[in-house]
Amino acid sequence: MKKLIFVFLVLISACNTAEKPKEKPIINHPNSHVDVQSAALPDSARIKHLSLNINVDFENQIIKGVAAYTIFNNHAHEIHFDIKDLSIKKVYIDNPDKKGKLKQVPFEINEKNEYGDDLVIPINPFTNTVHIVYVTSPKSRALQWLSPEQTYDKKSPFLYTQGQAILTRSWIPIQDSPGIRITYDASVHVPRNMLALMSAENPRIKDPFGDYTFKETNAIPPYLIALAVGDIKYEKIGKRTGVYAESGLLIKSAKEFSEMGNMLTIAEDLCGPYEWGVYEVLVLPPSFPFGGMENPRLTFSTPTIIAGDKSLTNLIAHEMAHSWSGNLVTNATWDDFWLNEGVTVYIEQRIMEGLYGKDYMDMIAQIGFEDLESSLNTLPPEDTRLKLNLTGRNPDDGMTDIAYEKGAAFLRVVENKVGRDKFDSFLKKYFQDYKFKSLTTEDFLDYMNTQLLAPEGKTVDIEAWVYSPGLPKNYSPPVSSKFIVVEETIGKWLNGQPIPSKTTDKWSTFEWVHFLRFLPKELSLAQLTELDTKFHFTQSTNSEIQGEWYIIAVHNDYRDADPFVESFLIHIGRRKFLEPIYGEMIKTPEGKEWALRIYKQAKPNYHFVSVNTLDAMLGVRKSSIKL
Repeated sequence: MKKLIFVFLVLISACNTAEKPKEKPIINHPNSHVDVQSAALPDSARIKHLSLNINVDFENQIIKGVAAYTIFNNHAHEIHFDIKDLSIKKVYIDNPDKKGKLKQVPFEINEKNEYGDDLVIPINPFTNTVHIVYVTSPKSRALQWLSPEQTYDKKSPFLYTQGQAILTRSWIPIQDSPGIRITYDASVHVPRNMLALMSAENPRIKDPFGDYTFKETNAIPPYLIALAVGDIKYEKIGKRTGVYAESGLLIKSAKEFSEMGNMLTIAEDLCGPYEWGVYEVLVLPPSFPFGGMENPRLTFSTPTIIAGDKSLTNLIAHEMAHSWSGNLVTNATWDDFWLNEGVTVYIEQRIMEGLYGKDYMDMIAQIGFEDLESSLNTLPPEDTRLKLNLTGRNPDDGMTDIAYEKGAAFLRVVENKVGRDKFDSFLKKYFQDYKFKSLTTEDFLDYMNTQLLAPEGKTVDIEAWVYSPGLPKNYSPPVSSKFIVVEETIGKWLNGQPIPSKTTDKWSTFEWVHFLRFLPKELSLAQLTELDTKFHFTQSTNSEIQGEWYIIAVHNDYRDADPFVESFLIHIGRRKFLEPIYGEMIKTPEGKEWALRIYKQAKPNYHFVSVNTLDAMLGVRKSSIKL
């Protein structure tokens, strides 16, 4: 802790010498906007740069240190920060009467709602820096502390953060809005023999004393500030690409992601220059609740995409695409989330088309449409609009296939209207004109009309696509010619013909997923046994196939799969798989009892994001967050 205090004093001195920002009182775009998910008042006073100095304490499962900010100050008398489950120890601001010195000031914490509280710090019109001394809680929603037994190698503890959408406030006091972009640097102290990584310029090897420094010079929204600490190693893949993982996963991961360099070249051809230096992936322990998280320079990835045949690496293409849509240009509020995800899915599909051809992209697009149909059938109509209203709600409510797949479908419609060449030129110009900015749905639509549709004399039904529930009636969904063969194969099998190996031997993961989805809902024990004996679905090591088959097995009471279902749920924390399998289990009293028994054992392995969803689904407690 002595070193922490010393660095804090140096940090204070450095911050006090910074020049006062001279900017207009806007967020990041001429159209100022209100983010209802944040207590910040950015037109009055907002953060510009963060200097983070922290100590990672595995024994007590806390992070403690100092968050020092350079701020933009529009003659304000107070500045507001978002916090959740943080203990604020002291607050300092620069002292105009004593140059180079700080003065301690009182602060207030106003309880807002389940999603966070409002930390109010008094400042004066000349305040340029704010320093917050704080400690996190062991129950911080952003922090996943793992014991050695919960990691892949089972040798060392592990920590990772997950900030999206509004969880960064639970490990850093911050103005937690995607419309506020900041640069940052960090000094991080961790136990010896551990490597620390952030969404910044990263080390390759461990420091013998556990001291690491980081710098991110591109302005990013707070949800993209990320930290991971563990017994991690690095493998270079290409000139600008590489992978971090635990030792047992490192070589497998590097082999699986060997196409990243080609992906990056295709993405740059479509979107313009890559602005982040390197693109690297950290493969996390299995508890990670998402497929991936697009933290700048360092994507966080689930190990469930390592299938051994590169068949699931479209997820890497997706996270890489976020380097432009989401990281370079960001949704201003979570109501505009489709601007991040819909554009990203579109780019992901174009990357995969560039790698493997149009047939491959068509399969991804149709699988996505199947996911979209499921969401359209289960979500309330108001949540099937692209432009959302999440006032009083958790922004996770908007993180559905609507934003991803309906958003991408809308862009494909626009592309078909104007032609691919014109659309590609528009997309590249969009990222150049708005790089390092955050914008609303209306900003994007105005820009698209001005730069693309109007000059081409084209129109699109914006009301139907963006502001209305569901899909426009005249929309034609994507069709994969390869899936037609899959459906014909199932039809013949149901009529008594065996499934020929020469047909299925070269099927991709997407064809198998469609096969499992297209099967009749009710299957006999004989049919299940025949399929499992021939194709070994129960013992598959492909997570996408496992996820689909285990739903079928649970629904049809296929007992041979029970131990494998149980093992999958205990060891995998990815919400995409957990939610539908548990959801199928609880449809019967016996199934719910089984689900609760598994969940009791598995819950410690899950991140807060998954726990919150499953607690509500299983009735463990009444969820305090709408998910």
